[in-house]
Amino acid sequence: MYKNKFFIILLIAAVFFPALSYVLNFYTDWLFFVETGFPSVFTTTLYAQTGAGLFFGGLLFGFALINLLIANRAVFPSAGMIIEAGSLRLHRGETQRFVKPLGILACVTLAMFVGQWGAMQWEEVLLFINRVTVGTVDPVMGWDIGFYLFCLPLLEMLKAFASFMLLATMLMAALVYFLRGGITLTERGAAVDGYVRRHLAVLVGLFACVIAAGFYLDSFRLLFSNNNAFYGAGYADVNSRLFTYRVLTFLTPLAGGTLVLGIWKGSWRMALLPPILVVALNIVGTRVYPGLLQKFKVAPNELALETPYIENNLKFTRFGYDLDKIETVPFDVDTKLSAADIANNDATIKNIRLWDHAPLLKTYSQLQQIRTYYKFFDVDNDRYRVNGRYTQVMLSPRELSYADLPSKNWINERLVFTHGNGITFGPVSRISKEGLPEFFVKDIPAVSLADIRVTRPEIYFGELSNEYVIVKTRIPEFSYPTATGNINTTYAGKGGVPLDSLLKKTLFAAWFKTEKIMLSSDITKESRIIYNRNINERVKALAPFLRFDGDPYMVVTENGGLKWIIDAYTFSDRLPCSTPLKGGINYMRNSIKAVVDAYDGTVSFYISDPHDVLARAYNRIFPELFKPMAAMPDDLRKHVRYPHQFLQLQAAMFAAYHMTDPKVFYNKENLWQVPALGEKPMEPYYTIMKLPGEKLEEYILLLPFTPSKRDNLAAWLTARCDGENYGKIRAYTFPRDRLIYGPKQIDARINQDSFISQQLTLWNQRGSEVIRGSLLVIPIEKSLLYVQPLFLAADKDGLPELKRVIVAFGDQVVMEDNLELALQRLFGSKKTIVAADATPAVATDAKASPSALAKEAMSIYEKAVTLQRQGNWAGYGEELKKLEQVLRRMAK
Repeated sequence: MYKNKFFIILLIAAVFFPALSYVLNFYTDWLFFVETGFPSVFTTTLYAQTGAGLFFGGLLFGFALINLLIANRAVFPSAGMIIEAGSLRLHRGETQRFVKPLGILACVTLAMFVGQWGAMQWEEVLLFINRVTVGTVDPVMGWDIGFYLFCLPLLEMLKAFASFMLLATMLMAALVYFLRGGITLTERGAAVDGYVRRHLAVLVGLFACVIAAGFYLDSFRLLFSNNNAFYGAGYADVNSRLFTYRVLTFLTPLAGGTLVLGIWKGSWRMALLPPILVVALNIVGTRVYPGLLQKFKVAPNELALETPYIENNLKFTRFGYDLDKIETVPFDVDTKLSAADIANNDATIKNIRLWDHAPLLKTYSQLQQIRTYYKFFDVDNDRYRVNGRYTQVMLSPRELSYADLPSKNWINERLVFTHGNGITFGPVSRISKEGLPEFFVKDIPAVSLADIRVTRPEIYFGELSNEYVIVKTRIPEFSYPTATGNINTTYAGKGGVPLDSLLKKTLFAAWFKTEKIMLSSDITKESRIIYNRNINERVKALAPFLRFDGDPYMVVTENGGLKWIIDAYTFSDRLPCSTPLKGGINYMRNSIKAVVDAYDGTVSFYISDPHDVLARAYNRIFPELFKPMAAMPDDLRKHVRYPHQFLQLQAAMFAAYHMTDPKVFYNKENLWQVPALGEKPMEPYYTIMKLPGEKLEEYILLLPFTPSKRDNLAAWLTARCDGENYGKIRAYTFPRDRLIYGPKQIDARINQDSFISQQLTLWNQRGSEVIRGSLLVIPIEKSLLYVQPLFLAADKDGLPELKRVIVAFGDQVVMEDNLELALQRLFGSKKTIVAADATPAVATDAKASPSALAKEAMSIYEKAVTLQRQGNWAGYGEELKKLEQVLRRMAK
């Protein structure tokens, strides 16, 4: 009796707690979607999940139950026999009582599992219902690409479901027949009643039809084959395997019919022969013959026979990664760059990024973190019009680090310390006299040294935000510290869910596993609970069918607010003849821009590529989720940038797929690669420059290429980010008949320079850590500049200071205190070269008296001696040049 009660309690607990968890998850998700303004997205997904789950679960339950009822209707002569299995003895008559209820229970259990599996297929179902036509057909089967993207996944899912349903039903029916005496084991083997044979024969016949459907779908899978030299259907696939699958699609149902007839009549020879023939044909037609065809016909004539299929791979891979839009432009490089050219490209020079992300993040953390519980997680690159100048900047949000709170308790973590505060914002190239970055916006509260204003500095939603906080409570929120005490604030936004009822408090207390939400007297009816605060998790919760970029960046709006922009991607692994990435994806577009308000958590999704077929389909599924790009506010559109991670992916594919001639592609005659310094390949970098043939500077993303296994430059790839030119990509190719130094060759020449290597060795011997920044290739006019900053830190945890800038041009390499001095050494003419990162040189009066010149010479000499003692040999050499000029004037 007690055992039965204990079993009932366990059963209730096993049902109650998962059900409670589901209800909590359902309700909190619903409130979240209502808060963000997308309840229709939640209901659309819910209806699709419910419908798919009920369809698949109900279909399996109905089909299996009907077959079990058929199996239980029959009466067999051996129903009174005893089943013996070792020491177990079971009378078949006794099994009649529990076979039927256990069978129903098994059907219910399987239906529940299949229903859950079916609910997970909601995306495939909705894409199928809302499919769109691409307008391009595959080259082998002649079907529109939309069939592969939207229909084929659902058909393969249905085939898998039908196979499982039939196999599970056959096994359950066979077990019922065995327990009821329809199948008995004798010394001669298994004895099967005629009724049983006929029932199982029908199920086997249906299974044969499913196998035939599988062969039909396998013919489409040929377009995803890997043929070593390329992806997609090859000669052997089209001329052997495709024909075999078509024959098997027609032959398998006939073989299934013969198999059914053999089982029905009890003729095992008739039953076994058709499956053997199908298996043999499958092996010979898809493995043996194609292998022989490949070895003896295709391999000796591979290029001639595979050319049309290589063309297919080229066409669809370029389509899959949007490489067709890349415009190839010849770039006839020369070394005739002059000081006048440098002056004419002043905006480019002033926006050369000298501050690398890693050293700058460490510098920001030490200079602007203010308190230990603040943290800079990342540094973002963007462009703004600062004081009327188009300027490239580095920006880092100051977020709250909950791991570093001085006193960790529930009140501090959930009610008091609720948000980060402000940003650090500065130019990419300016350097103070101490080798530190300059700032446009800094400190807490925000101090603006330019016309950029931050009026709403609080960051409630970011990359470091914790699970949840509760705002508008009786306890004031901490805003920021001052010398006289802490400044408090009260949340005035619309983010979060109101805790205006005991039910909500109870549910959130259960969901976040803390009773404090329900019992705290500091929470009022005006209080709001803010959750899903991490911006990456927030957008994923709203649009789980998208992939999001790993580098969100913050934007300061014109009214002083802070917003995050996150690039989102549509993707598929179902594009025929397209070369896949490591994860199997062979189609990807950066067609969505997500925007999250850092203060109130408002989320907006904008379609930046309306031509993307997947974006069009998702827009039909969730019309209230997406907005056109034209609806994005202008102050945000000015900061939309081409994602560097996506260009890096495109560059990896374009390195091979810029070759559009099948013969050249097959022979890898012009294969490129992204250059590497050390073990890590170069990453695309943003800069402001004037592209060849353009009149104005613009914000672009740039990445160089070198020939495969060689170090000289082959091309440079650029993605444009501004205005109507957004998303346009150009590949500037260098002449192949001359040497253009690549990053690795320039790096080697820097290492071989006696003065630079001596200086680096001297710094290292003094215990300082020398950090060599990114080597940037900067196209100016028809020439190339190579720029690399050098940072010094006292130790690994020390403050990095930008101490030198190395510039290479042609065969010359120089290292100076700043970019201006380096350009002066290379091109001369101080008057025409005035960069933003340096102090202009002091002019000398041509009519100065001898005594004034002598004083100036003495001043220069003393400065040179000081620099010599400091080990600043570059500065020492520059002062000697100045001294020489003064002495020459004194000698006149």
